[in-house]
Amino acid sequence: MEQKRIIFLGTPAFAVACLQALVEAKLNVVAVVTMPDKPAGRGQKLQESAVKQYAVAQGIPVLQPEKLKNPDFLTELASYQADLQVVVAFRMLPEVVWNMPPLGTYNLHASLLPQYRGAAPINWALINGEHETGITTFKLKHEIDTGDLVHQEKVAIAPNMDAGQLHDVLMERGAQLMLRTVQEVFDGSVVYIPQSESTEILKAAPKIFKEHCRIQWQQEGDRVVQLIRGLSPYPGAFALANGLVLKIYKAQFRHERHFVPVGQSRLQADEWQVAVSDGWITLLEVQLEGKKRMASADLLRGNAALAALLLE
Repeated sequence: MEQKRIIFLGTPAFAVACLQALVEAKLNVVAVVTMPDKPAGRGQKLQESAVKQYAVAQGIPVLQPEKLKNPDFLTELASYQADLQVVVAFRMLPEVVWNMPPLGTYNLHASLLPQYRGAAPINWALINGEHETGITTFKLKHEIDTGDLVHQEKVAIAPNMDAGQLHDVLMERGAQLMLRTVQEVFDGSVVYIPQSESTEILKAAPKIFKEHCRIQWQQEGDRVVQLIRGLSPYPGAFALANGLVLKIYKAQFRHERHFVPVGQSRLQADEWQVAVSDGWITLLEVQLEGKKRMASADLLRGNAALAALLLE
């Protein structure tokens, strides 16, 4: 009996773990669809996606369409005669793509759906101060992130965890959850659960833009630190220091009543601190425009005047 055929769609490292799990389980991944190579870095050399690099190393054919409705691409995709598609961290699929395989298309989403539908669920869970998130597999349908659930797994968010650390945990958990999902679809034991929205207040996870990343020092300290954690290591929360962009990747908050203007910074016991409405934020890891990411103490050694600036 011929082994069922899978097409995998994904682009970044988050998707590679899932693809690797399918390959190492000896499932039949017949092709990979990923983003076209893009110029990156100072030399603007073409950069292959993480998924493409892994697929090429495994000898898996790679498709890189500019447009997912291109007739030539659709013909090539159909020629692989996939029974099922898996999509992880990819762009929105038109129905003609996700509805092509007879067993459907399955997505891995880094939240406990229906909460945090959208492009940036990891970031927004941290920005909103959640103590728990999770990973979900579901079958695609018309509306984004609304298909019937297959599996969910809860993941606790540690107090100082940032988006990069949470990304790695969910990536590994998600790979195993998707492998389990695919195996159940193939053996006929899969159970679908419709997403419930009747009593929940749903929180969204829209794409992160620059305006989301600027620190508002008048906010409470816990909110400021949540923003910093939720945007670290990428794209990074920022403030302006003497007209230069100061990205802040790691910080701590101490509650304290004071009468210092919010945004005013100081050097206190060798710590770079910034006043917020209800206390002080200690900056631990930062990157000043034109410099590398470093401990704040190291930056101040060459820029001592920064310690007394009003951060904007």
